[in-house]
Amino acid sequence: MVAPFSIRVHRGDRIGFVGPNGAGKTTLLKMLTGQLEPDEGWVKLGTNLEIATLDQKREDLNPQDTLSHYLTDGRGETLLVNGEQRHVAGYMKDFLFQPEQIRTPIKNLSGGERARLMLARIMARPSNLLILDEPTNDLDIETLDLLQEIVAGYNGTVILVSHDRDFLDRTVTSTIAPAEPDAPDGRWIEYAGGYSDMLAQRKGAQEERRKAEKAAEKPRAESTAAADAPKGKGKLSYKQKFALENLPKEMAKAESEIAAREKKMADPNLFTKDPATFNKLAAEMEKLRDGLTKMEEEWLELEMLREELEG
Repeated sequence: MVAPFSIRVHRGDRIGFVGPNGAGKTTLLKMLTGQLEPDEGWVKLGTNLEIATLDQKREDLNPQDTLSHYLTDGRGETLLVNGEQRHVAGYMKDFLFQPEQIRTPIKNLSGGERARLMLARIMARPSNLLILDEPTNDLDIETLDLLQEIVAGYNGTVILVSHDRDFLDRTVTSTIAPAEPDAPDGRWIEYAGGYSDMLAQRKGAQEERRKAEKAAEKPRAESTAAADAPKGKGKLSYKQKFALENLPKEMAKAESEIAAREKKMADPNLFTKDPATFNKLAAEMEKLRDGLTKMEEEWLELEMLREELEG
């Protein structure tokens, strides 16, 4: 469910969506891009809209394709990028691949390399709206830096969904978040700036609201005030505090374990020499990534709740 929400998106805007699973991020995103019709109201799309999407599930990849075949659609060894004909090996270098990887099967790539490959294909095609759904999942540091550069230099509009606070702070010009972070009810608010800016503005709005409520209260007798004083919003439980403090450590540990497996899987000969080990590493990485995503979501919910309670 999405409550009444109004936004005007301009060319060059970079908009981030945050919020726990089930808050309605995907529904709102699909409405904004014309994939879903709203029950009420309307959505007006820009003319000549060309959308490029990076899906977190990497479903567009055929593991049997080589890098060259995937980037050129099997049409030789050149491709057209921004009106310029380029050799695929040279273009691959822009995305941190080595020329000798031109014939490497996609099944031999790590998670970060697959994300870079999809970015390379997306950026080679004409587009003016870039949709990134959880783009930072399973990315290594090099790929994350590259992605930040791409978002910053993209000559169009970017809409991204992410739980990565630092990535949002570095890339977006506005952040859309649930009006009630601890109990999403379909209401959304757009804040200027990144994730940290959103938290600061939310805190400021809470303080202004409390001041207004206090100013509107009529003087009461001390005994009545003591009896009728509004209850505080409370504090995080011990369990919630413990999770908030320890989740970053657990996330860092999971990221380190993912990176270690990615390094092993980066060996282009591993799948041929030892397919059992390769498959075992792939299964372990999938489990680690799922766990990391859940931890990121839990940390985001707790952080937003803490800001709400502490004001």
